[in-house]
Amino acid sequence: MRRILIGLGILLVLSYALFEARRLISGPDITIESPQDGAATSSSAVTIVGKAENISFLTINDAPFYTDEAGIFVYRFSPPAGYTVVTVAATDRFGRSATKSVSINVVQ
Repeated sequence: MRRILIGLGILLVLSYALFEARRLISGPDITIESPQDGAATSSSAVTIVGKAENISFLTINDAPFYTDEAGIFVYRFSPPAGYTVVTVAATDRFGRSATKSVSINVVQ
């Protein structure tokens, strides 16, 4: 009976450790919340809003960018008229990377 309880305790500790390490195992995650991919706008200023989790380095269109404590990033820029692609790339501390892109059509 005692061995079973010790075995269950060890199993419980290992399960909890794997549960907590799931974000380290999965690598960086990027979500672009707005605008939707392929959106059209007539505005001269566009705002890209998203969330990046489990990252150590973030770039937007190959320029370093920062998030707040919750991983939220807000990128404001004035794209030229026509088709524009914004690429968000992130790297975690183990060198794994993730990339998301959103395309915007600026109509004037």
